[in-house]
Amino acid sequence: MTIMNSETQTNSLTPSETKEKLVEVKNLKKYFPVKGGILKRTIGHVKAVENVTLSIYQGETLGLVGESGSGKSTLGHLILKLLDPTEGKIIFNGKDITSYSQRKIRPYRKNMQMIFQDPYSSLNPRMSVGDLIEEPLILHDRLTKKERQNRIIELLHTVGLDEETRFKYPHEFSGGQLQRIGIARALSSRPSLVIGDEPVSLLDVSVQSQVLHLMSDLQIKFNLTYLFISHDLSVVKHMCDRIAVMYLGRIAEVAPKHSLYKEPLHPYTKALIASVPGVDRKREKVKLEGNMPSPSNHPAGCPFHTRCPESHNRCTVERPELINMGNDHYVACHLYTE
Repeated sequence: MTIMNSETQTNSLTPSETKEKLVEVKNLKKYFPVKGGILKRTIGHVKAVENVTLSIYQGETLGLVGESGSGKSTLGHLILKLLDPTEGKIIFNGKDITSYSQRKIRPYRKNMQMIFQDPYSSLNPRMSVGDLIEEPLILHDRLTKKERQNRIIELLHTVGLDEETRFKYPHEFSGGQLQRIGIARALSSRPSLVIGDEPVSLLDVSVQSQVLHLMSDLQIKFNLTYLFISHDLSVVKHMCDRIAVMYLGRIAEVAPKHSLYKEPLHPYTKALIASVPGVDRKREKVKLEGNMPSPSNHPAGCPFHTRCPESHNRCTVERPELINMGNDHYVACHLYTE
């Protein structure tokens, strides 16, 4: 796959020094109850997100990576308040929105939008493209009908589609075209934060590059902040300024992308990067064996110790916390706290 060179990314940041925080999550948790028995009582919990503290800085692209089931998408839904957290805080643009009701959160919705993974299922097949893009404009902006139509045409041109597209329906388009329509819909309310939940994973390889180029151009044009959720580290490397690695609901490592790829610290991060085609063959390979434990039955101590080749006794009983290794590089691993 041909992707833009990292040099084309103009947002090369040292966030803690140069940028303001747009989003903060503090000790965020999300537990889903597990029901059982005749009376359907709660017999346990799926701990999808467990004590996550993370910041997203204005104008940056933060990548969120990890295996399926690590809690990436759930964290994205929590930030958008599509799900209510079990514990913790969500702060958006300086406002604590954690306990906001759906009515109170509505004015903030226009500033927070999502590009969904599946363009086929995320768009209502019974609505025309024009109606799909117009819907957020009706909800969030006081525009006349003519102003809305002009805005729809402008958005379609922005994502590389002609204005006649607005009269057609989703089934008439390819996956790449549908994702462009989804991007236009997400941008219609002029958001400051856009969360891409695996936005290119279901697209053909040749189309992925086009959509990624488009997202990069739109970020510059509209001063967007991205949370880019993906399992593809080769894509994340080229799209993101910083990368957060998530495992079993927790953040294992956070670092600027160049630091993370050049010198990953957490054994899980090392294993993920070693699996990316084209990495330095001289680098020591870390073999990742076994499967991720069940989110409803987290192991004691470090959540990764059941698969970690460097695990020792402390890892089985004590949970590591994120520590700053310098230069905005954080890791949660006992190997660095001895």
